[in-house]
Amino acid sequence: MNILNKLANLFQTIWITDIIDILIIAFIIYKIIQLLKETRAEQVLKGFIIVLVLAKISEIFNLFTVNWLLSNFLTVGLILIIVVFQPELRRAFEKIGRGNALSIFSTEEDTDSKVVDEIVRAMSSLSRQKIGALVVIERKVGLNDIAESGTKIDGYVSSELLINTFIPNTPLHDGAVIIKGDKIKAAACFLPLTNDNTLSKELGTRHRAAIGISERSDCLVIVVSEETGTISCVEYSKISRHFDEDTLREKLLSVYKQDDAKSIGKRRVEDNDKE
Repeated sequence: MNILNKLANLFQTIWITDIIDILIIAFIIYKIIQLLKETRAEQVLKGFIIVLVLAKISEIFNLFTVNWLLSNFLTVGLILIIVVFQPELRRAFEKIGRGNALSIFSTEEDTDSKVVDEIVRAMSSLSRQKIGALVVIERKVGLNDIAESGTKIDGYVSSELLINTFIPNTPLHDGAVIIKGDKIKAAACFLPLTNDNTLSKELGTRHRAAIGISERSDCLVIVVSEETGTISCVEYSKISRHFDEDTLREKLLSVYKQDDAKSIGKRRVEDNDKE
């Protein structure tokens, strides 16, 4: 009964504002952990948590010297956090300054935008230089068999890497690049050509290869013409031409957002099946 009375008294002292306060702090902590996951700062954060735990243990067991050392170390912890997490803090404050405070913790959306910007920058540069390019954005249907026909890259998407890949007379310039999410899976991949004989004769081998792979999967293919520098997109056997930076970015963002929505829906279905 004493325990029940204590619990009843505890709930009587809790206000709705206290619950909101706890939920906000829990959300911020969760997002910070998510933001620092798989970064250099994650290891530093783990070390800081270990110091906090050791300080509490030393206090419990009356280890006065150890507790004094650790307590003094924690007093300068704020300065340490500012120094170590300086790049992350700077990016967060820049977003707040741009009036985009709610997107500080939206790592997935930031990643998609960065990948799209890198692809658009590379395609625009290749278009200006009239360097042919063929980029396949893998979606739901896997393209491992196509990727195995080329050279494995497994590197993060960057405009520099894409541009250098398609520079003429380099080992990987001939063939297609396969991109999955934010990673370049492979380069110099061979794509199947379309058998459609009704296509315009203006379309070269790259465009026919782009249509060929789009007939077999749900991928999005970006083609840069070597003759004219024109940027085209191929999806579901349909080719759309004369893309500029803005329209290409809009197209890629719609593809990445659509794929994110499908993956979230798939995870929810899997979770429901497990239940």
